[in-house]
Amino acid sequence: CHGAEAHARTGLLDIGDAFVAAGGGKLITAREIMYFAPTPTPTLPRARGAQGREKNNPGALKVGSFPCVSGGRSGCGPVALTAAIGMLAVACNANAAEANWPLRPVRIIVPQSAGGQTDLTARVLGPHLTERLGQPMVIDNRPGAGSMLGTDMVAKAAPDGYTLLLLPSSITIFPSVYKSVPFDAVRDFAPVTMLTYYPNLVVVPASLPVTSIKELITLAKVKPGALNFASGGTGTPTQFGAELLKLMTGIEMVHVPFKGGGPAIAALLGSQVQLYFGPIATVVQLVGAGKLRALAVTSAKRSSVTPDVPTVAESGVPGFEQITWNGLSAPARTPPAIVARLVKEVNVVLKLPAIRERFAAEGVEMGGIPPEQLAANIKSEMEKWAKVARAAGIEPE
Repeated sequence: CHGAEAHARTGLLDIGDAFVAAGGGKLITAREIMYFAPTPTPTLPRARGAQGREKNNPGALKVGSFPCVSGGRSGCGPVALTAAIGMLAVACNANAAEANWPLRPVRIIVPQSAGGQTDLTARVLGPHLTERLGQPMVIDNRPGAGSMLGTDMVAKAAPDGYTLLLLPSSITIFPSVYKSVPFDAVRDFAPVTMLTYYPNLVVVPASLPVTSIKELITLAKVKPGALNFASGGTGTPTQFGAELLKLMTGIEMVHVPFKGGGPAIAALLGSQVQLYFGPIATVVQLVGAGKLRALAVTSAKRSSVTPDVPTVAESGVPGFEQITWNGLSAPARTPPAIVARLVKEVNVVLKLPAIRERFAAEGVEMGGIPPEQLAANIKSEMEKWAKVARAAGIEPE
């Protein structure tokens, strides 16, 4: 193994360093063969050769903290030699594995059920990543506990590049709604990039006599607490979008959680609730059919799918922004070389015209931001949603 490779993995300069590290000693001369002893014993006569060394220093080969004394010899004890060779072998093998990654199929954990936008993102990108990396990308749906089950699996997986996470943006909400989160969204993952992002549409029943966010705010202030807003469940982005609007405008509305987006939309169509922050891909057709009315889009800029629908920010609530995104992450301590390879190949796939067209049809934008920016986004969103949760009186359960 080349010395530079070993140093990158272990911090050792060469095999001489490895000998010293194996005995816990300090480097005296890099190329010198070291003489190990339990304590420096300069009064003992130094016999030449391995047999003499063991005779004068019978503790030399025992396990323990071995200070290093320069001996200028051509031999070393078998314990030190074996440890040194083992350390360098591990370094070289790890380095080779990283350079040749992937050597077998890579599993992408999707912490949600099949059929949703997060799952769709994995299944659309997966075949193209398979082609780029030369190994199958195996999509493994592991829903449960609001996406925490599958997310935790990746947090605790081996950091070898063979288990990845299709990261949902709801990870930034977890600490605000759950008392016990078994992982740290910042510490336990190595971000790769944001894959896709999309806004919600603020929609109301066609029968509700409001046509804009300004009119909605006016109605809510005239009749405080009279408007009900639906969500796909407590702690979901569909709830937090409405809670953010409440916080920024001072209006009062009542939250009605449902078990998923489907029941929430059904209640909206039946006018059982008056407002819903729906993922654009799931409600845009109902808007086009005239069954729902779109008041605004929650992103900072208008969506290409609904170019005539203004943003919440330009509708009288400056600074409002809420997007739902999906990212790709690996377990923390995944080798940087593997993360860098993933960044490179994923960004190539995200720029493919077929991919961009496929997602654009549903109002989904492509990501591709650097890992450090994704990490910063996760941290800032966690702080943002914690503030919203406190204002809404949401207690972690």
